[in-house]
Amino acid sequence: MRKSFLMYLFVFTALLAVVIYMNGSKVLASKEKEIEYLKKELEEQRANAQPVAENASQEKSFSLASIEESLTYLEDRGFDPAEVMNKVEEALVSRNAVDADNDLIPYEGMNGPFRINKVKLLNHKWAIASFTDGLYWGDLFVSFEIDDSGTVEVFSEKALLYPRN
Repeated sequence: MRKSFLMYLFVFTALLAVVIYMNGSKVLASKEKEIEYLKKELEEQRANAQPVAENASQEKSFSLASIEESLTYLEDRGFDPAEVMNKVEEALVSRNAVDADNDLIPYEGMNGPFRINKVKLLNHKWAIASFTDGLYWGDLFVSFEIDDSGTVEVFSEKALLYPRN
């Protein structure tokens, strides 16, 4: 009886080992497929990230803070570039009124008054501003001049109102 019991125990253990081995190999194969898929996805993401990095460097090149000639021009005239950025932004945003369109924007607001909400200085003479009325939005290209006393005068050059989808 003892020999039969040991033989059944040995057969049961062998079957259990085979089942565990088969299950483990299936899990291993599944994980390897998943790793290969994730590696391919990572390579695609890295390939897509390179143009984004190039665009970021191009966008940085169209900024007052990164154009050495513009910074030198302002510093030679005795202005702090950061202060000029703040003054120009204030000159544009301060024209926003509670109940009227910003006078630099050549369009009438359809869902309320158009207001400038974001400004980016391109160099020591030009800026781009985004405007919206809450539903419609557009971009405004402006030029500006700073006199020797530091007063900013802003001129609207071109505007673009995006169609609503």
